[in-house]
Amino acid sequence: MHFGIAEDLRTLLVELDGFIESEIVPLQAQDDNHRFFDHRREWARTDFEAGGLPRPEWRALLAEMRRRADKAGFLRRDLPAALGGYQASNLEMAVVREYLAHRGLGLHNDLQDESSVVGNFPFAHLVWKFGSEEQRAEFGEPLVTGERGLGFALTEPDHGSDATWLATTAVRSGGDWIIAGEKRWNTGVDTATHDLVFARTSGRPGDALGISAFIVPMDAPGVEVGLFRWTFNMPTDHADVTLRDVRVPDSAILGEEGRGLEVAQAFVHENRIRQAASSLGAAQYCIDRSVAHARERVTFGEPLAMRQSVQWPLVELHTDATALRALVRGTAQDLDQGSHVSVSHLVSMCNYRANRLVCEAADRAMQVHGGMGYSRHLPFEHIYRHHRRYRITEGAEEIQIRKVAGHLFGLTGGRK
Repeated sequence: MHFGIAEDLRTLLVELDGFIESEIVPLQAQDDNHRFFDHRREWARTDFEAGGLPRPEWRALLAEMRRRADKAGFLRRDLPAALGGYQASNLEMAVVREYLAHRGLGLHNDLQDESSVVGNFPFAHLVWKFGSEEQRAEFGEPLVTGERGLGFALTEPDHGSDATWLATTAVRSGGDWIIAGEKRWNTGVDTATHDLVFARTSGRPGDALGISAFIVPMDAPGVEVGLFRWTFNMPTDHADVTLRDVRVPDSAILGEEGRGLEVAQAFVHENRIRQAASSLGAAQYCIDRSVAHARERVTFGEPLAMRQSVQWPLVELHTDATALRALVRGTAQDLDQGSHVSVSHLVSMCNYRANRLVCEAADRAMQVHGGMGYSRHLPFEHIYRHHRRYRITEGAEEIQIRKVAGHLFGLTGGRK
C-alpha cells in the first residue's frame, strides 16, 4: 500500500497511527460510545423523532474527535497556512484518505458525514479562494471550528446533473439581490448557519455563464427548510429548502457575479479525487478482510481460499484496486501541477471507477462472509450503503463517463 509514497508521507502515516491508537480508539471505546459503530449504529446515530437527523450525542462525539485531532496538529493538514494548516497537496490528501478508509469503520474516519482526524474542509477552501477579505474574516476560521457552517444548495427538484438549467433566480433590487427558487438535497442545513445558494442572475437556461453563488444566512426572511429526506444511509442532513424572495446584499456573492459554476467546479474536482481515494481505501479493506476470512473459514473439510469461485472474484477486485491506486495518485499529482480543467476527465475516471469498485468489493465481502456478511455485526453492509450514494452525488457516474467520452472522442476540451 505504501508503494510510491515519499518518506515524509510515510512518517505522517505512522504518526497518524500512533495518534489514532492513543487518542481516538480509547475515545471510541469510552463509556458506551461503541454503540455508534456496532450493529446498533443507525439507531444510536439517528434521531428518528426529529426527522432522521443526527443525534446530539453523536455530533458531540464527532466534535470531541475533531478537537483532539486539531490539538494534535492533524485536523487542519489540508488548509492554507493562514488557517493554521500545512497546505497539503492533493496527492498527500489522496494517500491519507485512502489510508484512513483502509483502516475500516471507526471514529478516526467516519465517511458517513465526511468526519476525519485529517479534516476535509471544502467550504473553507472555497471561501479562501473566491471570497472577499470580509468573507474570509467571517467564515475562514469559524468554518474550521464549527462556529459557522455552510450548506451547499445546487440541486433542485427538477434539476440535478443539468445544473446549467437550474430554475432558481436572483434579480437586482437596488444594491441587493432577491433570490427565489427551490433546492433539494441541500447538504448540511441541519447545522448550517449559512447556505451557499446557486442562482441564475443572467443569461439563458443552459448557459454556463450567468449563474452566481450567494452566501445566504439560514435565518434570513424567506428561507424555509422543509423535509429532511431519509436515505439508504442514515442519519440524514439533506433537506428541501425553499427561498421565497430572499433579500441579500451584493456582498453576499462568493466569487464573480455570473461565474458561480467555477465555484461549484472547484468544490467538486478536489472532492471527487479525495472521494475516489476514500472509496479505494474502503474497497481494499473489504478485499483484505475477505481474503483473511477465506483463509480461516473451513467448509467441506478445506478453507474457502482453496476454491476458485472465491479466489477469482477477489483477484479481479484486487487487480482493479491496484490499477486504480496508480490512476488516483497520478491524477492527484497532476492536479497539484496543472489546471483542474486539463485533468477533469482523469478525475472523472478515478471517481466513477472507485465508487463502483467499493460497492462491488463490499457486495463480494458480504457474499464471502455469508450470513454474517449480510448482517450488521460486520461492517460491509454499512460500507455498501454509504458509498453507494457516491455513484449519484458529486456528479452521477453517467455524467462522469460522459465527460470522459467527450475528451476521448474529441468532443470537448483540447482534443475538440
